[in-house]
Order: sequence, then C-alpha cells, then structure tokens
Amino acid sequence: MTRRADIRNIAIIAHVDHGKTTLVDELLKQSGTFRENEQVNERAMDNNDIEKERGITILAKNTAVDYEDKRVNILDTPGHADFGGEVERILKMVDGVLLVVDAFEGCMPQTRFVLKKALEQKLTPVVVVNKIDRPMARPEEVIDEVLDLFIELGADEDQLDFPVVYASAINGTASLDPANQDGDMKIVFDTVIDNVPAPVDNSDEPFQFQVTMLDYNDYLGRIGVGRVFRGTIRVGDQAALVQRDGSIKKFRISKLFGFLGLKRLEIKEAKAGDLIAIAGIEDIMVGETICPVDHPEPMELVRIDEPTLQMTFLVNNSPFAGREGDHVTSRKIEARLLTQVETDVSLRVENTSSPDVWTVSGRGELHLSILIENLRREGYELQVSKPEVIIREIDGQRCEPFEAAQVDVPEEYTGAVMESLGERKGELINMANKGDGQVRMDFLVPSRGLIGYTTEFMAQTKGYGILNHSFDSYQPVAEGYVGGRRQGVLVSMEKGKATPYGMLQLEDRGILFVEPGTEIYEGMIVGEHNRDNDLTVNITKMKQQTNIRSATKEQTVTMKKPRILTLEEALEFLNEDEYCEVTPESIRLRKKILDKSTREREEKRKKLAAKNS
Repeated sequence: MTRRADIRNIAIIAHVDHGKTTLVDELLKQSGTFRENEQVNERAMDNNDIEKERGITILAKNTAVDYEDKRVNILDTPGHADFGGEVERILKMVDGVLLVVDAFEGCMPQTRFVLKKALEQKLTPVVVVNKIDRPMARPEEVIDEVLDLFIELGADEDQLDFPVVYASAINGTASLDPANQDGDMKIVFDTVIDNVPAPVDNSDEPFQFQVTMLDYNDYLGRIGVGRVFRGTIRVGDQAALVQRDGSIKKFRISKLFGFLGLKRLEIKEAKAGDLIAIAGIEDIMVGETICPVDHPEPMELVRIDEPTLQMTFLVNNSPFAGREGDHVTSRKIEARLLTQVETDVSLRVENTSSPDVWTVSGRGELHLSILIENLRREGYELQVSKPEVIIREIDGQRCEPFEAAQVDVPEEYTGAVMESLGERKGELINMANKGDGQVRMDFLVPSRGLIGYTTEFMAQTKGYGILNHSFDSYQPVAEGYVGGRRQGVLVSMEKGKATPYGMLQLEDRGILFVEPGTEIYEGMIVGEHNRDNDLTVNITKMKQQTNIRSATKEQTVTMKKPRILTLEEALEFLNEDEYCEVTPESIRLRKKILDKSTREREEKRKKLAAKNS
C-alpha cells in the first residue's frame, strides 16, 4: 500500500480556551504561508463576528500550510459540545489529531468529548501541552491526566504511545522539553510529519469524494468541502452525486478549489488525500458521495449526534412587531431557517399546525442562542419560547438527556453548589481537592436541570466558579422538581415609556430589566419579582404635578442600576408562559397572553384543571 509522502491531514481538537486557534495562527505565520508584509489578524481562523466577540470557534474551518516539501492540511474544530455535529464530520477528513491541552487546567469535559470521537475513528494522536509559560503550569501531571483519559476512552496501544510537544502558542515557541522552549514551532511540524500517517495513494482507482462541510457563494452557489478518498478528480469531468436517499444525480464539475493559508485557490485537479471544495451542484448535502458516472459507489453516511434541546420559533406578533427588523414575515423566517439546516447538520426545523410557528431543535442552549443571535444581526424579528429538552422513548421507558458537568470552585462555595445541583437532580460522581483552595467536582445532571443554572452558579460562587458540561447519555426521566426559575416577574399593565418615578416605586418589589425612557407595552416583563408570584405593575406612572409649592426641598434620589439581560440570560430566564422577543435592536421578555384579565382567567382554568386531575 503506497502512501502520499507529500501531504498530511490533521484536525486540532481542544477544550474551549485552551489556545488551539492561537496555535493555528502561529503555525500559519511560521510556515511562511503569509508574505512578510501581509497583515494577519489575531485568531485569524475565527472569522465570524460572534466567534471573535466570544473567543470561541463555532464553525469548523480548514486551512493548509506548506512546510519544507510537504502540504499540511489543518482543520480547526469547535471545542464546545453543542457543535459536536461539526466535529464528527471533520474527523472523517483527517488521519491524525493534534490534542491541545492547557498546562494548568489539564483535561476538561470538552477535551474528553472530542477526543472520544477521534479515538473511535482510530486517528493517530499528537499531544500539545500548551500555555507552558503559565506560572502554575504542571506539565507532568497534565500528561498523566491525558494518559488516564486515553485509557478510560478505550485507546489502543498505538494511540497510547502518543508523542508530546510542550508549547506556548502565544509566544510562538515549542519544544520536547517542558523546561526549555525552542525559539520557534518547528518541532510541532516535525512531530506531525513523523507520526501522523500520510494518506493512502490510490489515485489510479475510480474517484470517491465525500462532502463533510457546506459553503455558499453568491456566484457559484453551494460548495461542497471534503476529502478525496480515492482516485483523481478534474475540472470538466462528468460525475455522479449519490444523494442521502440513494438517488443519483449527474453533473459536470465546473470548479475545484484547494486551500492554502486563509485563501481558497482554484485548481485543475485533485487526487486521493487532498482536501478540496467542489462547485457546480445545486442541492448537494453533507455526507453525500461524488463518484464516476460509470462507478457509483457511495461511502457510509456520516453519523451525526441527534438534537437534545428544542424551542418554538414564532413570527413576532407583539405590539412593537415590524418596528426594528427588515425581515418579519413567516415566509422570510422559514426560508432563513431552512437555509441554516442545509449547512448545520445538528439542527432540525419542523413545521407545526400554524404557518407562523416552527419547532427548532439543536444540540444545546449555546447552539440555539447563536442561531438566534445570527438571525437578529441579519435583520430578522422573531419570538422564541423557553428551551425544552427532547424526551425519547428507549426500550419502552421515557428518557431525557443527561449532562456530565465539571465544576471548579473555591472550597468555601462547595456546599452551596452541591446543594443547588442536588436540587436539580444532579448526582455527585467524583470530588477532588486540588490542594490550592480549589475543589473539582463531577456531576451527572439532567440537561433541563442546567437550563438557566449558569446565572445562579455565578452568583453562588461570586464569579470565581468554572462550570463546563457536555452531553453524556439518555437516562430515565428524573422525577420531581428539576430546576427552573423560582421567582415571579413584574409585568407592565400599561403602554408607554418607563419613567424614573414609576421605576422608583418598584425598586423594593424586585430587580428591574429596563432603563428610564424604554418603550413598554402591556404584558411586557419589566423585572423579576422578589417573590414567587407574578405582579402586574405600572412602570409608566408619572408624578402628579400640583401648583402647591412643597414645604420641603425635593431630595435627589439615586436609582438602582437595572439589570439588562443578554440573549442567553433572557432565554435562561423564560418560563413556560413567556416568550423572548428578539429584534436587531432589542431583546424583550413578554407574557404569551398580554391582557391581564385574560391571563388571570387562563391561570384559574389551569389550576382548576390540575385540581380535578
């Protein structure tokens, strides 16, 4: 079996914020891929606005560098479990993985999630212990943790014999010795080339190309990105697309693209082992195979993790509908959601009995909130409901998704965190005191118990706690109370603008979510009540003016700063009878039923029905 010595295909995997995107930046710069005078942004691979703001990778990206006489294709994968659909497909394109682990934090939940997928596919691992320059770096212990994790995940003997490189991506240095760093990252390239197997050269056989990512271009239409697994493919060739349902569509390959640095370059041909993009097919989908017309042999479809969380998306029907957005109709919202499904394999969009309502399912809160954030930035207006977990029937039993949660907190907060996660049906699996005042706890918690928990957790730990969680398994539905908001809300009874006077009257009733001058409508949620029931309030109340002069000089009154909710906080805050109204300019919370008397009648009817049942 001959192999292509001139090429290596690797994916970089890591937990969020362990420095893999910075590492890719340095590999790009030090390989000589960029001209000396070329301006390159930091974290160049994260080119989406939300990725840059949050410092996370959402979409998998591929790049390539030329090192000596070899082409190294590098795929930067998301570290967050919500984007597992991306990770799973990417790993099919490569022969090895670069596992980046923080020299202080060590193995984290998402490291585990992505690594498990890589080991299952028998990929060759290379471990990079990054941030070796951190004052509290503990490289030897971290390598032991990595080894334990490999054993736990069922790595074979070859995978357990992994090479280790110690690096400081931010300084652009690496070495095989944790105590001494070389002046560059040459050793990373050398280790990859020496250890990751080159692709098999079977370019004389009938070609096979599988689509693992989709891109879109206004001029070329949909573009399929993937790997040539067999044979040679050329511009102008007649080809057959074997679709997901088994049907075959014939077409001509109009354009081929290769990758170098951050650019996509037009090429004339590609052969086994190359990562390329193909244009010229209108309705190509992820997982489909392109092969010769006279040799239609599909590859196994990519298995993708199913969604675990769903929300209802609706056309905005609030009193302020259509004021701030460009795209407000059901036709436009549906078209945009269906476009998203074409490039996001972990997303599901289903129609309901109403043409203005859709059920949207995803891998987690972050997955869905980023979709909503993208929609509002693109000028869409919509409303969304409280996120709910997807219940499945497994062997005749109702089951719900559970998450593996890892919590790092100062010792004094362990009791409060254990109690709050216990209330949410969390089970403590492991607890370890690091000896530096920090305690690490591992829990198994129902996914619905973690919806809305982040805010409570940060308040409990005064901001010092770190919470990471990823999908673990489906287990029998937990009985009884499993998290959720305990406080009621302050609901406006009037339409108008929030006045300082009206707000001052409500300060002792709870926490306000709006600033003075904010436009309000009846049924809009303006704050959190400090009790467990909802309270209807008049936040637009004006101070009565009289012509009688006051005997005492008016005092200057200081108002408390309102709590302005982010999109994630708003989604976490929602209850079953509430919507979050999302527009390009505003995020508002509202009751599903805006009219106070109708809302009260509905509440009485529900209580009566519950009593009778």
